[in-house]
Amino acid sequence: MIDLHTHSFFSDGDLVPTELAQRAWAAGYKTIAITDHADHSNVDFIIPRVVKVCSKITEKGNIKVIPGIELTHVHPDDIAALASEARKLGAKIIVVHGQTIIEPVPEGTNLAAIDARVDILAHPGLITEEEARLAAQKNVCLEITTRRGHSLTNGHVAGLARKFKAQLVLDNDAHTVSDFVGESIAKKIARGAGLTDNEISAMMDNSRQIVQRIGA
Repeated sequence: MIDLHTHSFFSDGDLVPTELAQRAWAAGYKTIAITDHADHSNVDFIIPRVVKVCSKITEKGNIKVIPGIELTHVHPDDIAALASEARKLGAKIIVVHGQTIIEPVPEGTNLAAIDARVDILAHPGLITEEEARLAAQKNVCLEITTRRGHSLTNGHVAGLARKFKAQLVLDNDAHTVSDFVGESIAKKIARGAGLTDNEISAMMDNSRQIVQRIGA
């Protein structure tokens, strides 16, 4: 199992990165990305520290940990530039906090993230057909999430991804110990979104391909 969307105490997670990784490993995950919430105020603070600790954890050999970031509630006009800055600082995975229906995310965030060609558009809520079509064209993965609240629109996201052949990834958006649901529950949540077993396998392979692409 791979989870490319997790949070440590560098933003609103409960755990230091080393415990986050250990808890993920205990739940059966082989690779995770630490993608703490960031905007212009803290992106240059978080990424160097996460890069350092991810290297330390990975070299021990139990679990691979990738440094990333989740750009959160950033104005759409600023997403592309901030994503570029994050990559220069060492983030290997760029996630954007999509237009979930349970938060007042700025209108236009989904489209700006896709146009910026980030790696993952997290919990994109009621993503439009045009946005799903563009995500497919630009190889931006749409997220199916196990996280409560954000998961309410999983079925909508899955349906549009199928229609336009957009790539999906399955993430926990983990903030605390109990958020790492494990493979069995994760697959059940994906099935609940209307995905077939073959589609679930393809979704998990998409995460593996991202890890391979970035050379982590």
